[in-house]
Amino acid sequence: MSNCDCSVEIESRNQSRLLWVLLAINGVMFVVEISVGILAESMGLIADSLDMLADAAVYGIGLYAVGRSQAIKITAATVSGFFQVILGLGILAEIARRFVYGSDPEPLLMISFSVLALVANVICLALISKHREGEIHMRASWIFSKNDVIANTGVIIAGVLVHVMDSRIPDLLIGSLIVLVVLRGSFTIIRDAKNEKHKQQS
Repeated sequence: MSNCDCSVEIESRNQSRLLWVLLAINGVMFVVEISVGILAESMGLIADSLDMLADAAVYGIGLYAVGRSQAIKITAATVSGFFQVILGLGILAEIARRFVYGSDPEPLLMISFSVLALVANVICLALISKHREGEIHMRASWIFSKNDVIANTGVIIAGVLVHVMDSRIPDLLIGSLIVLVVLRGSFTIIRDAKNEKHKQQS
């Protein structure tokens, strides 16, 4: 028998297949949500769509890290975290602009497409769940998928409040909360990656 790492190769292939599926789901949902978000003038939907785009990028970075050294996986997770930070700050700037200049969100579109996004993200979360205690780049994917489910639920609630209150404020507030969730997840994975790096060096 040759001294090959067959189990590692199988695990790497499984991770790659999973990340490709997650990348496809998030890529499609980004296109859907950004289109509807612009049409519905919903900052909640736009913020969630850009979160989907960031997640797709995270999964792409994760694909690059699969099967590579631990140092590369740590770097990939760190890059993913900082990418989400940049995205979150960009969304926050757009929310501030809409607070000043106004918007007119459409609640029914917000609710219906957030439900669709929620279904997609629950599927992603179920697929990645067994890797939530796995390698650093896969833990990053788990954290971002979990945050997506929270964000989708928030947009649905915001849509209901926009309809009931006839006000754009709930949409802007939930957009802001999504930014906080994104930033919290980003800082968590950056800290996790830093701890992994210290363990490797010790």
